[in-house]
Amino acid sequence: SCLQTSLSIWGWGSLGVVLFLVTFGPFAIFYFAFYILCFVGGGFVVTLLFGKSNSEKYLEQCEHSFLPCTSVGIPKCIEEMKREARPIKIDRRLTGANIIDEPLQQVIQFSLRDYVQYWYYTLSDDESFLLEIRQALQYALVQFSARSKETDWQPYFTTRLVDDFGTHLRVFRKAQQRIAEKGDQMKDQAEELVDTFFEVEVEMEKEVCRDLVCTSPKDEEGFLRDLCEVLLYILLPPGDFQNKIMRYFVREILSRGILLPLINQLSDPDYINQYVIWMIRDSNCNYEAFMNIIKLSDNIGELEAVKDKASEELQYLRSLDTAGDDINTIKNQINSLLYVIKVCDSRIQRLQSGKEIDTVKLAANFGKLCTVPLDHILVDNVALQFFMDYMQQTGGQAHLFFWMTVEGYRVTAQQQLEVLQSRQKDGKHQTNQTKGLLRAAAFGVYEQYLSEKASPRVNIDDNLVAKLAETLNHEDPTPEIFDDIQRKVYELMLRDERFYPSFKQNVLYVRMLAELDMLKDPSFRGSDDGEGESFNGSPTGSINLSLDDLSNVPSDETVQLHAYISDTGVCNDHGKTYALYAITVHRRNPNSEETWKTYRRYSDFHDFHMRITEQFENLANILKLPGKKTFNNMDREFLEKRKKDLNAYLQLLLNPEMMKASPALAHYVYDFLENKAYSKGKGDFARKMDTFVNPLRNSMRNVSNAVKSLPDSLAEGMTKMSDNMGKMSERLGQDIKQSFFKVPPLIQKTYSDPDHCRVAAPIDDNVDDNIPLRVMLLLMDEVFDLKERNQWLRRNIKNLLQQLIRATYGDTINRKIVDHVDWMTSPEQVADAVKRFRDAFWPNGILAETVPRRDKAIRMRTRVAGKTKLLEVMPDELKHIIGAETTRKGILRVFEMFQHAQLNKRMVYVFLERFLETLFPQNKFHELFNKLHSRSKQMQRYKQRLHSTQAPSLQK
Repeated sequence: SCLQTSLSIWGWGSLGVVLFLVTFGPFAIFYFAFYILCFVGGGFVVTLLFGKSNSEKYLEQCEHSFLPCTSVGIPKCIEEMKREARPIKIDRRLTGANIIDEPLQQVIQFSLRDYVQYWYYTLSDDESFLLEIRQALQYALVQFSARSKETDWQPYFTTRLVDDFGTHLRVFRKAQQRIAEKGDQMKDQAEELVDTFFEVEVEMEKEVCRDLVCTSPKDEEGFLRDLCEVLLYILLPPGDFQNKIMRYFVREILSRGILLPLINQLSDPDYINQYVIWMIRDSNCNYEAFMNIIKLSDNIGELEAVKDKASEELQYLRSLDTAGDDINTIKNQINSLLYVIKVCDSRIQRLQSGKEIDTVKLAANFGKLCTVPLDHILVDNVALQFFMDYMQQTGGQAHLFFWMTVEGYRVTAQQQLEVLQSRQKDGKHQTNQTKGLLRAAAFGVYEQYLSEKASPRVNIDDNLVAKLAETLNHEDPTPEIFDDIQRKVYELMLRDERFYPSFKQNVLYVRMLAELDMLKDPSFRGSDDGEGESFNGSPTGSINLSLDDLSNVPSDETVQLHAYISDTGVCNDHGKTYALYAITVHRRNPNSEETWKTYRRYSDFHDFHMRITEQFENLANILKLPGKKTFNNMDREFLEKRKKDLNAYLQLLLNPEMMKASPALAHYVYDFLENKAYSKGKGDFARKMDTFVNPLRNSMRNVSNAVKSLPDSLAEGMTKMSDNMGKMSERLGQDIKQSFFKVPPLIQKTYSDPDHCRVAAPIDDNVDDNIPLRVMLLLMDEVFDLKERNQWLRRNIKNLLQQLIRATYGDTINRKIVDHVDWMTSPEQVADAVKRFRDAFWPNGILAETVPRRDKAIRMRTRVAGKTKLLEVMPDELKHIIGAETTRKGILRVFEMFQHAQLNKRMVYVFLERFLETLFPQNKFHELFNKLHSRSKQMQRYKQRLHSTQAPSLQK
């Protein structure tokens, strides 16, 4: 039906169209459309005209109509806007100290001028906004100052700061060790070191890692913005903090205008190197220290920079037109520069070829080693620790400890008997008490090392042991009661192949020589050109034999040495005038002849003479050094006369008969004539004092070595005996007996430094109450890695530091440190720091321009200069205590730590975090920093590893 309906509609429709076209024709369609268009257009025109007339009439009616009055607030607002803005009164007081407020106000003024005003005035002339920002900054500074005054800064400066620096150094040391264990040649070792550093950091900190903040500039800016916003929340009133526009302005000024440039500058390695050189600017660079740095450098950039500078200086010297006396000086300078270039080239080739060698291992395999007698080893702190380690490895530690304990017993017994004799002269009688104490000490030594119960026991002639036991039971003990057995033990250690003879073939012996600075750099064999390269040479020729080798040359060897003073001159160094003598040295070998020049002052001759006459007493009557002259000692005639006298001295010294009479003298002579800076021993005053102090010092050294090497309770007993002379009592006797008969195991090498542990934990030496001792011991532990070595050395150093601090400051050292911290935080020092900050950012009141980055070659040479200065400033006494090689490695490790900007930033941010935690203890900054660093990739990987290792255990 639907289909029929649709067909009918279409049918009728078609019929209508056909009829219309038949009736009116085809043009009727156009007429129809035109009629419709006219109808619509006419209707639109009529509507428009009618609406316009009606609207005009309505508006006229509205204008004449009455409206109610507007609100009074709008006119008042308009009136206020038309009036001039009244000035905002700002109180210029910030901290309560005028000397601080004045430079602070200048910093605020300069900050607003250079970071806000230069663009704000292009938008508006209204200064009320600027005044409100200034008022907000001042309010924040007032609150900050109030918090600072309420804070106790002593723990921050004496504990937290030192602990954080020690932790940073420990992380760096662990990272270096981890990279060394991998042993691969990295493409970018600096980048690998940074990644490994933050891996170790997260393992040690466990809660936080700062890798993103230190390595990503974008994350660093975000961190500073968040931190500044938190500080503004704490310091600003709630109303000002809710003002987002002002808050954002202040946040950007603090974060990007002040903190970020300051942190970048403090983290710049080149800035730190320049600051180090400035701090020790009074010390002169030593040629030997400079060459040691070149030989030890593993940075090709440093070597190339030094080589380029040396080549530049060489080209300049060759271009000079000189004659007369100056030509000899120029030739010597040219030879020195050629030698420096040669060493740099050799070092660069070795690093590029991957043929880097361990000097200690090479010397152990190929080098000729000098011999250090056993009796010298036993009285030298540095050498003794290596021999002690070796004896523990071979199971002979009981023999060594027995020898040292007897030394301590002998000195202590002599002291006690001397005190007893002096008291008897004064009419005081304590004979039985003293003898009882000595008997207890002697029995303690016997039970510890010689009795059947001793473990381990000193294996010695049973007859001697039985004779000693008989003496102890029936006679009063004397200081010499153990001498026979001690002599046998010494001969056993000296001649038994297990002990001293094998020790000289062990790598520990080579390391001992390195620590004593007696191991010369052996010749490098295996260079690309097939020729050996010596690093013991001089500018005019290489000395192929080391000083130790030369000192061991027999007298009938065909090596001949001649020397004479060829010239004299007067030098002026930093306003100090002195005479200098040029010594020309000839050496003849069977196959070669070499010549070089070395330069010495009269004080060098005098020190050398004092040194050899101390060692060889028979020379004092044969060798006569020309005397000193106080006035007119720079006169030309006097210098010529002294030159002749010194030449006669040299000829007598180098006489073959003299060398045959004292074979060991050759070592000192070659050391004095080698082309290097002469290392002086002691001055006149120190040597004169030694004639009085040496006997006492040797005795105290023996006591120190013996007591510090004893087991803890035995050492405690000996120390009580020595320290409490004249205060003998029954109670002390009981303490000593208990200390002798309750003996713990022998000293073992300790590894108390866990792989992953912060330094912030209290150190286990009962020194937390002694601030300087704690700081110095902690820094020495981390800088020189003392905890990895035997505990005997560390205990020795701790006692030495205690004596030094007590002798220097007495018992008031902690009070003085607290006073010093108060002085550091005093208004005068704070004002000085603010002024330095102001002058650094706005010199002469003008914003400092960004300092252009210095050329790479200049920065590399600055690094070399900084390392040379640090090695030069290290006292020889430190080398004698812990060893030359350990001292050198520790100093260079600290310097290398500061050569990475990312690691320096980490240290700066740690100091900043601890500062804020100390300043705002109630605001949970520790948790806040953990959250801010929670996006660290290293932290996320650490948590994943931790979760993966804990999951199996949880399943079990």
